[in-house]
Amino acid sequence: MSISAWLELIASGLITGGIYALVALGLNLQYGLMRILNIAHGEFLMLGAYLTWSAQSSLGLHPLLMIPVSFGALMLLGWVIHRLCFKRLTETSPNIDIFEARGLMVAFGLMFLVQNFASWMWGGDLRGYDFMTEPVKLGDAQFAGNKLLVFVLALVFAGALMALLRLTLLGKGVRALIQSPVGAQLVGINTRRLHPMMFGIGLGLSGVAGCLLSMAYTISPSMGEPYTVTALIVITLGGFGSMGGALAGGLLLGVIEALGMHFTNPSLKALLSYVVFIGVLLLRPEGLFTRKSRKA
Repeated sequence: MSISAWLELIASGLITGGIYALVALGLNLQYGLMRILNIAHGEFLMLGAYLTWSAQSSLGLHPLLMIPVSFGALMLLGWVIHRLCFKRLTETSPNIDIFEARGLMVAFGLMFLVQNFASWMWGGDLRGYDFMTEPVKLGDAQFAGNKLLVFVLALVFAGALMALLRLTLLGKGVRALIQSPVGAQLVGINTRRLHPMMFGIGLGLSGVAGCLLSMAYTISPSMGEPYTVTALIVITLGGFGSMGGALAGGLLLGVIEALGMHFTNPSLKALLSYVVFIGVLLLRPEGLFTRKSRKA
């Protein structure tokens, strides 16, 4: 293989990994902070994709204009879902283990509810639109313009979330809750305000990821579930609760998949991901990018 071919291969993996990381960051925020394993997370990505497609195909709106709209709409929906479902579970569950189990069942229900709503609303056919499909040359390598844009924007939003968590007072409160929920509450951090806000931000990021995906790929009501599974693999690679680990894990998984599909068979993509997933769980369950003594 020539150098340009290697660059194109690795870059294609990084582009895919950027989306993986963005989806995983939202799910990792919800689980790391609130112990909500939201397996319906990918369904809200799908809603963000359909919102963008609908606005572009029916109203002629530019897809980039739908990024803040998708984020705001899904963040508001996340706040409502937390208030209606998970807040009640928090108040009625006697301990965190029972809360996690009940939350998982609620997330299952949400997954099928959103999937069926999308099928009823938009049908089961594949949807898509043309956006920046012209190739862009970078040296000797060539890439689709929409996929390059998706990669850059995914990194921008991932970086913005990490900056929020590291550089702001709000972020310090969130990180304190992730590291020690009891200690954070003892020093006066208000979980009743932070939890619904962060759950909403997590779903908002999934809406942004769906908006970006619609710019480069076809969409369908069943598209969300594979991204939820991939997000779980990514946060296992990076370490539960570690945002930097989720970003690194997403990019790494994208490159592993690209290389594996090139040198084996594209149909083995899922198998490669699960082999990596099981290997990390068995050999380094705390994640590749975290130390045993720290979680975030």
